[in-house]
Amino acid sequence: MKKLLWNETLNIGVEVVDRAHARLFHMVERLMDLVEYKPNCRTACEESIEFLEDYTMTHFSEEEAYMRSVGYEGYAKHKRIHDQFRDITLVSLKKELETSEYAKQAVHRYLGVLLGWLTGHIMTEDQAITGNVVTRKVYEELPDTEVVSRAVNHAMRDVFHLDAELVNAEYKGKSIRNGYYYRLCYDIVHGGKIQLLLGVEEHLARHNVGLMLGLSALKQTEMVRHASVQILEQFFHHLGKMFKSDAEYRISGEELLTRDEFRRDFMTRYPCSLLFETRLGHFIFCAR
Repeated sequence: MKKLLWNETLNIGVEVVDRAHARLFHMVERLMDLVEYKPNCRTACEESIEFLEDYTMTHFSEEEAYMRSVGYEGYAKHKRIHDQFRDITLVSLKKELETSEYAKQAVHRYLGVLLGWLTGHIMTEDQAITGNVVTRKVYEELPDTEVVSRAVNHAMRDVFHLDAELVNAEYKGKSIRNGYYYRLCYDIVHGGKIQLLLGVEEHLARHNVGLMLGLSALKQTEMVRHASVQILEQFFHHLGKMFKSDAEYRISGEELLTRDEFRRDFMTRYPCSLLFETRLGHFIFCAR
């Protein structure tokens, strides 16, 4: 496997933050090597969990202190994301590893979630601290296909540096090539729900997971899938910030779907069903 190298394009320009991110990438690289070449990687996983528990206490505190020092207006929401990862996501991953006795599938999920969360968080939330990714409330909260299409393309350029062209505003469920499929559910804090049904061609998903990190490919398909869903969660969180609405959304469910599960869910009707094309593959966006 090609080495996982810290990509300086992910630097946000704050030394204490960038140094901590690079240190975490080196830990992940070491763990990925051990998982690939050693069947029994329990000790390495245990050490990495211990590292992450210390890291999330120290680094998140340093990053939050910097945000307060510059009066960053997104501080409260950013801190909630940190708390969610440290107190819920990491705890859940640790429990799954222990319960499964560090089974291969659990280890790949752990690595995928860690790699995807880290990358997506840096590309969206952390870059916004110093204005490298600007949160612009430029779109009205209207169920209009053209508005949604422009916002998706806007967010795709911000996060993945890709243009997304709307090629079908009335997508009917046709399969994409070698795709990954997801369902993301959000609760609106003051009432209501939003459900997204997504499809991403494998090549595009691998770009989003790997090339952003200087990694040409990930051998383990399950790791790519889990990493991809974490990046997509944060991509859509960024997308939501572009609408002129004070509503807050909280993730309430995430599922990786098979192609048949995707089709069955799609047939339950999604008023907004769009198919986009990028230079690296197609992207399905359905919402209700």
